[in-house]
Amino acid sequence: MNPRNRLNFSGGPGALPQSVLEQVRESIDAVPGVGLSVLGISHRSDWFAAVVAELEDNVRRLLGVPAGYHILFLQGGATQQFTMVPLTLMQGSQVPADYLHTGYWSGKAIAEARREGPLRVLWSGEGEGFGRLPSDGELDFAADAPYLHYVSNETVEGLQFHRLLGRDDVPRVCDMSSDFLSQPCPVDQFALIYAHAQKNIGPAGVTVVLVRDEVIGKAPEDLPGFLDYRSHAQAHSNFNTPPVFAIYVVLLVTRWLLGEIGGVAAMAAINQRKAGLLYCALDGSDGFYRGRSAPADRSLMNVAFSLPDVHLEQAFLAESQAAGFTGLAGHRSIGGIRASIYNALTVAEVEELAGFMADFQRRHRR
Repeated sequence: MNPRNRLNFSGGPGALPQSVLEQVRESIDAVPGVGLSVLGISHRSDWFAAVVAELEDNVRRLLGVPAGYHILFLQGGATQQFTMVPLTLMQGSQVPADYLHTGYWSGKAIAEARREGPLRVLWSGEGEGFGRLPSDGELDFAADAPYLHYVSNETVEGLQFHRLLGRDDVPRVCDMSSDFLSQPCPVDQFALIYAHAQKNIGPAGVTVVLVRDEVIGKAPEDLPGFLDYRSHAQAHSNFNTPPVFAIYVVLLVTRWLLGEIGGVAAMAAINQRKAGLLYCALDGSDGFYRGRSAPADRSLMNVAFSLPDVHLEQAFLAESQAAGFTGLAGHRSIGGIRASIYNALTVAEVEELAGFMADFQRRHRR
C-alpha cells in the first residue's frame, strides 16, 4: 500500500465507498442534471425534495421499514436524541424509563435523560470495565416503564448486542449510530431508532431517525419546535435549513448499498468476514494482542484490543501510521487500539491491516 493512500480505521467519521467519493467530487463541482454545486443548491428546491423522498424510500427498502414509521433526517447528532427521546416518551411519567449502561455512549445518554425525568439503570457494566454485555438472566425489564433505551453497538469498547432486548409491550428505543445499515434490523420491533451518519452511512451532520407514528402522536404538545419530531415529520425533514450536502451523500451511500452491495444482508456477510479476519489475528497471537470484549459480545464494527505494554502500543500506532493505517488509537477514555471496520472498508483493506498486525507481532515478540 502506498502510505499516501491512507486507510481510515477511525471510530468516526469513517470512510466512504470509493464510488461514492467519486460522485461526491463531481457533485461538488456540479450535480449531474442540475448544473450547480451540491454545496449551493437550495434546501427548498424540487431537487432536494426529490433527494429526501428517494432517501426515505431507500432506507425503507434496505431495512424493510413497514408503514406507520416516519423516516427523518435531523441535525444535532445522537447527542440531540439523548434529549429528544425522553422529552417525547417520558411525558411527565413518575415511572422511570429503563436504560442499559453498557459503555461510554450509553453513559452519555443516561446523563442527559436524567435531566428530563426519572430513569432506572437496569444494568451497568461499569464495575467490570465494560468488558461484556448482560445476559438475559441479568435483565429484569419493567412492564410499566415508559420505554427501554439501549445502544446496539458500543463504539468505544467494541461491544455489540447480537439479539433483540426488552419486552414487546414496552417501547424499545435504540441508538444504532455505529451499526445502522450494517446488517438487517427488525425495525417493527422498535418504537424509535436513531443513528448519526458518520460511521457507516455518510459524513457528519445528519442523524437518521425512524420513529413510529404513535410515538409522535402521543408526544407532549408544548415541546419546542426543533425538539418535536412532529415538526420535522410535517416538514419532511425540512423544518429548518437542513444539511443538504450530508443528506445527499447518505443518499449516494444507500444507492451503493442497494446497487453495488446488494442490500444489508450482503453487507452483513462482508462485515462478518472483515471482523473475522481481525478477531482471528487476536485469538491466534498467543496473547500478544489482547481483545477487550467478551467473545460472545464482540462488535463487528469496532475491534478493540491492547498489547502487553504501553510502549508496544505506542510503537504499533507509530508504525501503523507510517504504513498508511490511520485512526487506530483507542478512544481517549480507555486507550489501547481500536480498528473500526465500517461498511466502506473492503475485505482487502482489512486483510492489509491483519497482515500488518502479523508482521508487527513477528518483529516485536519478546
